[in-house]
Amino acid sequence: MSASPPLNRLLADTANNPRLSQWVRMAPDGTVEVYAGKVELGQGVATALLQVAADELDIAPTRLRLSLGDTARCPDQGLTAGSLSIELGAMALRQVCAEVRHRFAQAAAQRLGVGVEAVRVADGRFSADGSLATFSYGELCAQVDLDQAARGDVPAKQAAARRVAGRSLPRADLPRKLSGAGFIHDIEWPGMLHGRVVRPPSLACRPGPADAVLRQSVLAMAGVRALCIEGRYVAVAAEREEQAVAAAAALRAGLQWESPQTLAEAAQGSLQTQAWLRGLAVEDTTVDAVGDHPPASDVAHRLEADYSKPYLAHASIGPSCALARWAGDTLTVCTHTQGVYPLRRELATFFGVDAAHVTVTHADGAGCYGHNGADDAAVDAALLARAAGRPVRLQWSREDELSWSPVGPAMSVRIAAALDRQGRIAHWQHETWSPVHVQRPGLAPALNCLAARLRDPGAALPPLRDFPLPAGGGQRNAVPIYALPARHIGYHLVRNPPLRSSALRALGAFANVFAIESAMDELAALAGQDALAFRLAHLADERAAAVLQAAARASRWHEAPVPARRAGAARGRGLALARYKNSGAYCALVVDIEVTDRIVLEEVWVAVDAGEVINPDGLVNQIEGGVIQASSWTLKESVPWTTAGVQLGSWADYPILGFDEVPAAVHVELMQQPDRPPLGVGECAAGPTAAAIANALDNALGLRARHLPLTPEALLALSAEA
Repeated sequence: MSASPPLNRLLADTANNPRLSQWVRMAPDGTVEVYAGKVELGQGVATALLQVAADELDIAPTRLRLSLGDTARCPDQGLTAGSLSIELGAMALRQVCAEVRHRFAQAAAQRLGVGVEAVRVADGRFSADGSLATFSYGELCAQVDLDQAARGDVPAKQAAARRVAGRSLPRADLPRKLSGAGFIHDIEWPGMLHGRVVRPPSLACRPGPADAVLRQSVLAMAGVRALCIEGRYVAVAAEREEQAVAAAAALRAGLQWESPQTLAEAAQGSLQTQAWLRGLAVEDTTVDAVGDHPPASDVAHRLEADYSKPYLAHASIGPSCALARWAGDTLTVCTHTQGVYPLRRELATFFGVDAAHVTVTHADGAGCYGHNGADDAAVDAALLARAAGRPVRLQWSREDELSWSPVGPAMSVRIAAALDRQGRIAHWQHETWSPVHVQRPGLAPALNCLAARLRDPGAALPPLRDFPLPAGGGQRNAVPIYALPARHIGYHLVRNPPLRSSALRALGAFANVFAIESAMDELAALAGQDALAFRLAHLADERAAAVLQAAARASRWHEAPVPARRAGAARGRGLALARYKNSGAYCALVVDIEVTDRIVLEEVWVAVDAGEVINPDGLVNQIEGGVIQASSWTLKESVPWTTAGVQLGSWADYPILGFDEVPAAVHVELMQQPDRPPLGVGECAAGPTAAAIANALDNALGLRARHLPLTPEALLALSAEA
């Protein structure tokens, strides 16, 4: 299978941005600039994009200048999300660069007096046999007009002809990050002020009577230059950061708030299992339905089980930050958003200006893998810059980041399955209850940023809607990868969730895969079969079977278990498999754990089939990071909340996996298939990690954990129930 699209067919991102000069620009001095709408979030996409462009243009990556995520210069590729930066984004760049190279080859052929098929290009220079003349891109650029629409009639190189893609190149973004001043928090604009926002105790609070004395006293504080109060929205700007922090503290101490308790109250006993979700109003949809229930006489065993995950925080290490400045009705914003164009639409709508008057530029920030506070901070900075009449650098506090960023939704999953008398699955029913997973600003005509809800008058929220499949939101990966003769998959979207939720890495796939792969182990036990053999017996997808067998082989699945290293500990091993979004990368995972008073991660083996791999080292980094983040969700993380809202103020309230708690080793095997299209990989390890850990716990102690996180307290409760 070729990774190249059919000729004369433009890929979606290319069709949406058809002008070649939106992607590639050449200068007479030999400068070659490449542009993309995807952004670098720490996942190494910048390096992979350079590799793709270098291959198709036949130029060394070090000679290319890459610009990402700038609405003034780069194509609109939507969000950097869904593990699509390589699968879709880079392939559009590959298509464009192949056509650009061909157009320059045509110009070189005219100069050389040969047919275009006789032209060769090496390291950016065009030549032909029998001629001593060579021409660079810079020397030919006057003859080639890139302000033309792409035609899609030039095939990209075949895998065997690529010289850069498929190799591990050093990350292009790391030198500036490792040497200092590599993040948005380090940027300084001339004449800028420093801003802070003062949040109400909860979203439902109303401000008390305006206090003119408080306003004047804050404005009289050292360095304070602007105070913005619009309804529940309160922000202050000062010459120095510590002055802004002091002014915000004074406002927080002096403001009076009325605090009605308006959030839906969940029964405390159901918080651990998230069963409270099923008591709320929902919108029911059938995701998939095939076949009927088997006759009772054909059923040997039945499984009915509930699984869940709690609300999760993005918990970005660096708090959200943005810079903004106004020049008349023209706004410029620097941000670490995942979507510069959607944010531009949100800003234009918020301030009532033409989107053409808004420029949004991406800068590196803390990793988030989802909708954290970056977009909200950008709106905050723009609001305060307008009030101050000067550029503003606005940074959230740690408390803001933990309490006011959107959270990843809590989810509840019920699986009911039947085994026939041959030990095969005869029927599968999967029901998922979840709040919305997609409330990103700029994706709907209505405003979705936090400031729009806090200012007076507050904006009404747009209707809650998750992405439909195949992308999906809460229903993502709810359809099992296995061949099942009869199945029913239902999704129940919570209409009025108590907390503001949005996209967090893997979206619904984390809980759905956790539930599916836990149930597969439980069904294997009922059938009296090995967990690996049971899965293989239900797989028709050869690539899925291959990654599963690779992970089992690497971990020596069938060998005798290794004795526990810790005195009194029990050792266990678990297995899990998924194909992310049922269309992205295949991932199989085996984990070894030891259980003392807690679960200790020992060793992890991962096999991944992501089709063509552009940068192997970058892909391994993604898998390792995904395993560690998902392990933290599985073992430790849960957002505490009450009817007043999220109750988080510091890391003490939200512990994450520590350096001393990561697995002793993570082994990643890449099943490279250079002739196949690349598949999205960034989120593929999340669900399998959680399920493999839970399956390993059952293997170690015979305790089936179905509700995350698996904290020491949860283990103690499970033991008491056993």
